[in-house]
Amino acid sequence: MDTATHFVMGFGLAGLSFVDPAVSSQPMLAGAVMLATVIGSQAPDADTALRLKSNAVYIRNHRGITHSLPFLLLWPGLITLVFSPIFGLNDARSVGHLALWSFIAVAIHVFSDLFNTYGTQAARPFTERWIAWNIIHIFDPFIFGTHVAAIALWVTGLIPPAPLFVTLYLIIVLYYIWRTAAHFRVTRSIMLKDIKHDPSDKYIVIPTITPRRWNVVKAKKAGDYYVGQLNYGRLEWFKHAVNSQHPAVEHSKNHPDIQAFLYFTSYAVAEVEELPSGYIVRWGDVRYLHRKQFPFVAVLVMDHHYHPLQTYVGWLSSEKLDERFAIEPGSMKV
Repeated sequence: MDTATHFVMGFGLAGLSFVDPAVSSQPMLAGAVMLATVIGSQAPDADTALRLKSNAVYIRNHRGITHSLPFLLLWPGLITLVFSPIFGLNDARSVGHLALWSFIAVAIHVFSDLFNTYGTQAARPFTERWIAWNIIHIFDPFIFGTHVAAIALWVTGLIPPAPLFVTLYLIIVLYYIWRTAAHFRVTRSIMLKDIKHDPSDKYIVIPTITPRRWNVVKAKKAGDYYVGQLNYGRLEWFKHAVNSQHPAVEHSKNHPDIQAFLYFTSYAVAEVEELPSGYIVRWGDVRYLHRKQFPFVAVLVMDHHYHPLQTYVGWLSSEKLDERFAIEPGSMKV
């Protein structure tokens, strides 16, 4: 989920913690738990600091080891170690409750991220596979809005936190179940709607911010993709993405920035433009469709001897890419 949603979920879990008699009866513990759940809901995204090094390093590592199984214990341990003395929690019982709610906050952060398209490496160290269930958009208005409403009711004192947040999270659980069932149903319906369906085709159905609009990727056995959208039950294909067979594509795979991009995604296609001075290879992730473009890209500019000149990894439209790399007149796709 996005940072804002994780933030309000941290406060939501603080409200939910009042079902715990130890928390509801000890103001100091309640204060510690609130801070712990808010920070625990953000802690796995500490790898965002890698942006300071480079976009490529960030993309390769974001939602990686910081979302892994060992860190499910490490983050709560660090939070408990820091906040216990600050709030004067000396008895084992209070420290144990602080550790428990810290763990719940971290675990829910990682678990909710599994439902997005970006995914996480939550099964590390057993596997570095990216797990992405494609069920909930990275920003879901319902999840965010219900949390904000519940927090407002809590802060104004209209409803006690325990029953309020128990009700909220029961609703959220039902919402996740409904979205999971909807994803399964939509995936099956697309196979029936697609008149060019082949048994070997693999469909990746991706949520958007609108519940009845889904982006669709059809992966062909040959390695190419059809990209489209299911919009209120109507399936439309927008683009046929095919990997260029130009030698520049293979040479680009030797560059660390391209390797970082390909490490993150298994749904990349490359196109090559020949310039008077060399080549520009654009890798795009077909899962992210915006205005019939793939804005999540890794770009490498090379000379005619395939020596790298410029790179970029991140989110950028085709127009901005052309401006950034000052594409020369007379270039052509090959």
